[in-house]
Amino acid sequence: MKRLVMAAIGFAALSVAAPAMAADMAVKAPPPAPVVAIYNWSGFYIGANGGWGQTRNCVDFVTTLGTIASGCGDRSGGVVGGQIGYRWQTNQFVFGLEAQGDWADIKNTRVSLFDPTLSTTAKTDGIGLFTGQIGWAWNAALLYVKGGAAVTGNKLTIFDNITGIGLVSASSTRWGGTVGVGFEYGFAPNWSVGVEYDHLWMGNNNNSFSVVDPRLAAVLNDRVSQDVDMVTVRFNYRFGGYGAPIAARY
Repeated sequence: MKRLVMAAIGFAALSVAAPAMAADMAVKAPPPAPVVAIYNWSGFYIGANGGWGQTRNCVDFVTTLGTIASGCGDRSGGVVGGQIGYRWQTNQFVFGLEAQGDWADIKNTRVSLFDPTLSTTAKTDGIGLFTGQIGWAWNAALLYVKGGAAVTGNKLTIFDNITGIGLVSASSTRWGGTVGVGFEYGFAPNWSVGVEYDHLWMGNNNNSFSVVDPRLAAVLNDRVSQDVDMVTVRFNYRFGGYGAPIAARY
């Protein structure tokens, strides 16, 4: 009987001590929240681009008898150059300003409808864009549209088909407008690669000249209309990097 009483007392004491011992045991800490680096598009950047361009030109001769069409033609060639700009990001919206300049080798020669003994060669050797941008970012991916002013350097030459001798040439720098769309991806903290399409409306441009060739004696000037399409691959280096890491919340 005495042993039974002692066992009961021991069991009761153990039951009281067990919760206290459990309370004193160390509790395993929850795993730390994952840290995610957020790509930040803000900052100055500089880069290079290269690709393909195509222009469509229509040439009209303005004569003493009126305007006479000389024909339209497409011409294409390579472009290569660089860009510099600044972007700033607010939430997922990205805004920017950019200046781009490209050397171009886009030219075409065609027989004139005005006089089949003559041909015209139109060449574009330079393209510049001054644009604003607005885009939408998914971390390191950016889709944007752009628009602004465009400038091209052009040269028109009229020459004799038989002798190949140039009769007259005129160079011009013309201004117009541009719109474009692009996609860019940040593959490293400061580097990004992208592809961009731009369309340029350059309007009409008049080139005045005087010549002694009797076939052009009645010509007062020519009128050239021009549109340009460009597709370029771009690499940019941005002065900055990833934004401060943040902890994901659940």
